[in-house]
Amino acid sequence: MEILKQLINSVDQHPDSILVVRQQTEQRLPSHQHDKAQLLLVFGGIAYLQTDEKDLYIPSNHYIWIPKNYPHNLMFNTQDLHIINIYFPGEISGDFYNELGIYPVSKLLAEMLSFSEKWHSDYFKGSWEFEFLTTLGKVLSKENLKKFSIQLPTTDDQRLQAIAGQLKNQLNENLTLEQTASEWGISVRSLTRLFQTKLHITFIQYVKMLRIIRAMELIKDTDLNMTEIAYEVGYSNISAFSNNFHQLTNMRPTEFKAMSS
Repeated sequence: MEILKQLINSVDQHPDSILVVRQQTEQRLPSHQHDKAQLLLVFGGIAYLQTDEKDLYIPSNHYIWIPKNYPHNLMFNTQDLHIINIYFPGEISGDFYNELGIYPVSKLLAEMLSFSEKWHSDYFKGSWEFEFLTTLGKVLSKENLKKFSIQLPTTDDQRLQAIAGQLKNQLNENLTLEQTASEWGISVRSLTRLFQTKLHITFIQYVKMLRIIRAMELIKDTDLNMTEIAYEVGYSNISAFSNNFHQLTNMRPTEFKAMSS
């Protein structure tokens, strides 16, 4: 694919530069990787990053750190999404930089991004912009922020893919392991084993993640109030909905709404 080749060439054309890209160039491309590490910042919506093992959901005012040569592809469905990509060269020492991770944009990082808001180019050693961006990269590991934890595992098992697809369309119903196993003509033990061996997660955990992901989309894209959203994703208790939302996102639903507006 020519556009994919152009993207990779533009990112890796100057191996020693820090590249800042402010328009979205990676959306809906096939899985690809760069020789540079990537800081991808999301504002105004939810982005979806797919890897070989899982789908990651990056809400507004969060960023994802993608280590160098890590296969991925990006997707999003909203027009008001704003994304900033910063590509860093060379080896950056520390465990933080060797792992894929999603984190909130701190006040310090937001200020640094605001200061550099008109930058859009390759920046080279010897320039003060390069030194500033290098410092920005080093700040990330020093903040010790808690990871955003919604990482939905994927599988190539066709039967499990079909089950997961059905679950996504029934989130406002009372979903149970027993009922799902019965509908698909398999035993509870077999379905339990299928989730654990193929997705490395329990049925209940998987459904909980599906519900919170859907709630995030409804908060961002509709005018429903929190009680209505809780009901739409299968919660009859607003407190349980809020607690589960916080458990997975480190935010209350109302905080997420404020952050996404």
